[in-house]
Amino acid sequence: MMFQENGNGEMGLSGIPLGTKNKYKRMSSQLPDDNDDVLHQQQLEDKRNSTRKYVIACAIFASLNNVLLGYDVGVMSGAVIFIKEDLKITEVQVEFLIGILSIVSLLGSLGGGRTSDIIGRKWTMALAAVIFQMGGITMTFAPSYRVLMIGRLLAGIGIGFGVMISPIYIAEISPNLTRGSLTAFPEIFINVGIMLGYVSNYAFSGLSVHISWRVMLAVGILPSVFIGFALFIIPESPRWLVMQNRIDEARSVLLKTNEDEKEVEERLAEIQQAASFANSDKYENKPVWRELLFPPPALRWMLITGLGIQCFQQISGIDATVYYSPEIFEAAGIEDKSKVLAATVAVGIAKTVFILIAIVLIDKVGRKPLLITSTIGMTVCLFLMGATLAFFEKGPLVIGLAILFVCGNVAFFSVGLGPVCWVLTSEIFPLRVRAQASALGAVANRVCSGLVAMSFLSVSKAISFAGTFFLFSAISGLAIVFVFTIVPETKGKSLEQIEMMFQKEHGTQEKETELSDVEQLVQNKTELTN
Repeated sequence: MMFQENGNGEMGLSGIPLGTKNKYKRMSSQLPDDNDDVLHQQQLEDKRNSTRKYVIACAIFASLNNVLLGYDVGVMSGAVIFIKEDLKITEVQVEFLIGILSIVSLLGSLGGGRTSDIIGRKWTMALAAVIFQMGGITMTFAPSYRVLMIGRLLAGIGIGFGVMISPIYIAEISPNLTRGSLTAFPEIFINVGIMLGYVSNYAFSGLSVHISWRVMLAVGILPSVFIGFALFIIPESPRWLVMQNRIDEARSVLLKTNEDEKEVEERLAEIQQAASFANSDKYENKPVWRELLFPPPALRWMLITGLGIQCFQQISGIDATVYYSPEIFEAAGIEDKSKVLAATVAVGIAKTVFILIAIVLIDKVGRKPLLITSTIGMTVCLFLMGATLAFFEKGPLVIGLAILFVCGNVAFFSVGLGPVCWVLTSEIFPLRVRAQASALGAVANRVCSGLVAMSFLSVSKAISFAGTFFLFSAISGLAIVFVFTIVPETKGKSLEQIEMMFQKEHGTQEKETELSDVEQLVQNKTELTN
C-alpha cells in the first residue's frame, strides 16, 4: 500500500497524512496544541506548588530547635516560682538560673559555626537536639540546685547550636523571593515555644510544688524528638555541598527548592564561583577567625550590622519582659498566682500572632521598614509602661495598662526586630565566613540576653520597675537610629548580590579599583555573552 506524504511528513494512525496540505486534515487538529499548552501550564503550576511545599517543610523542620529556646523562656518564667519554693533558693540564684542558659548557649553558638562547616548544617541541627535532650532529662530529675544547673548548662549548649544554625540553613536553601519569610520561621517557632511554655505553666500549676516544675520542664524535651524524623526529610544545604565539591548533590537540592531549571543553573554557577574564591590561594593560609578579627572594610560593616542588630534585639529588654512577666504583673497589682500565669498566656498569644504579620510582609515591604516600625512601637510601649508604673497606684487600671503595654511591646518586637534580626544575620555574610560570622551574631545575642536576664531583678530593685522600663525605652530609641543609619535593605537580592552590595558601598579606595569576587563573575559572564 502506498501513502502520499505531505510537506512535513506527518502521518496519521491510519496512514493518512495529517499535514496542512492534505485534504483529509482533521478538523480538530488544533485541539492537541491547546491541550498541550494547558497541560504544560498545569505541570508548571504543580511543580511550583510542589517546590513551595517542599521548601516550607524544610524550613519548618529546621526551625524545631528554636521551639526549645522559646519553650525554655516561657516555661521558666512560671516554673521558677515553684523551683524557688521547692529547692529553697535565693533571688540571686533565681537570676543566675534563668540567665545562665543564655550565657552558656554562646559556647554552642561559637562551636556551632565551625561544626556546621565540618559536618554540615543538617547534622549540626541533629547534634543540637541530642545535647538539649540530655540537658532536659537532667533538669527534669534534678534532686538539687547544683544538678539543675548542670542540666541548664547542657540545655544551653544545645540551644546555642540550634539557634545559630537554623537561619543559616533556611537562608541557604530558600529561593531569593521568599527567603525573608522562610528565614523568619525560627522566630515563629521561638514564639510558639514561648506560648507553649506559658500554657504549660498554667496547665500544671495545680500539681504539687515538687512535681509541677519537673513536668513543665519535661514537656520541653518533646520537640527535640521530632527533629530525628526531620533528618529523613530535609536535604543538606546546597552551598555547603558545593564547598565540599559535591556539585551533583547541590544541583539536586536546588532542583527541589527552585521552580525554574534555568535559575538553578545560574544560582549553582554563582555559588560555585563564590566557593572557588573562598577556597582560592588568597584565603588558603588565612583562617576564618583571623579574617573575622581583622576584617576588610566590607566585612567590617557586615559585622557591625549583624552584631549590632543582634545586640539591640536583646538589650531593649525583650527576654527580661518575657522571663519576668509574672513579676512585672505582680508589681502592677496582680496577686493570685493563677491569674498571673493566665496574664502571661496573653503575652505569649500576642507575641505569636504578630509574628505572622511579619512573615506576610517581610518579602513584600522589606526588612528595613519592618525594623523601623518595630523599634518605634517598642520604644513607645516601653516608655508608657514605665510611666504607668511610675505615676499610678496599683489597681485595676494599672493592671490593665500593664498587660496592654507588655503585650504591645512583644507584638511590635514580633513584627520586626524579632524575626528580621535573624534574617539579616543569615543573609549578609559571604559564604566563606557565613557560618562562623553568624555564630558570632548568635553569641552577641545570647550574651546580651543573659546579662539582661541575670540583672533585671537587681536593677529593678535599685531603680524600680518603672526606671528599668524607661532605660529599655532609651535603648530602643538608639535602635531606631541604628536601623536608620546602618542597616541596608536586602529584600529580593541573592546572597551573592548582598555581598556585592557591601563591597560597593564599603570598599576602600584601593579596593574600588578592583572588582569584588561576585562582580568578576558577572563581568566574565558578560564578556562571554558578547
